[in-house]
Amino acid sequence: MITISEEAQAHFAKLLEKQESGTNIRVFVVNPGTSSAECGVSYCPPNAVEDTDLRFELNGFDAVVDAESAPYLEEAEIDYVTDQMGSQLTLKAPNAKARKVADDAPLVERVNYMIEAEINPQLASHGGHIVLAEITEEGYAVLQFGGGCNGCSMVDVTLKEGIEKQMLEEFAGELKGVKDATEHEAGSHSYY
Repeated sequence: MITISEEAQAHFAKLLEKQESGTNIRVFVVNPGTSSAECGVSYCPPNAVEDTDLRFELNGFDAVVDAESAPYLEEAEIDYVTDQMGSQLTLKAPNAKARKVADDAPLVERVNYMIEAEINPQLASHGGHIVLAEITEEGYAVLQFGGGCNGCSMVDVTLKEGIEKQMLEEFAGELKGVKDATEHEAGSHSYY
């Protein structure tokens, strides 16, 4: 589930030496499954471990994960890197914003996962986001733009050159294209 490098484990072990005996680390996700999801690590005293927590044995301590965060920490990596600028702990949790779905999950679930994990984080830098309205019988993903994308003059370029290319590459043979359900000038739905 979570990969914690030897360097990160040594760093945590050193920090835990100064804590109450039996203290472990807790790895968690705040706002899991949303575009504002954040991964974090904290101390976990012995009295803070819940019955439903998962425990991963490491070098001299455990990593504790709450049941709600667990599915969002699939493929997460924690490392401790040292370079000319100093040392820092790095956390990568590619599935924190959306729960990973199986490769054989229904197309609508896989498209929604891609939107939450890959596309919306890119659009968030411009204050925008998209939602999948439906996948038509003809194989088109119908998208609803929101936030900063609604009314943006670049939405057609974003749709065709960015989102559609990404989706057709990821779902080759399953999707024929994407359509915009948003009427950007009036703010209503032109597709319906």
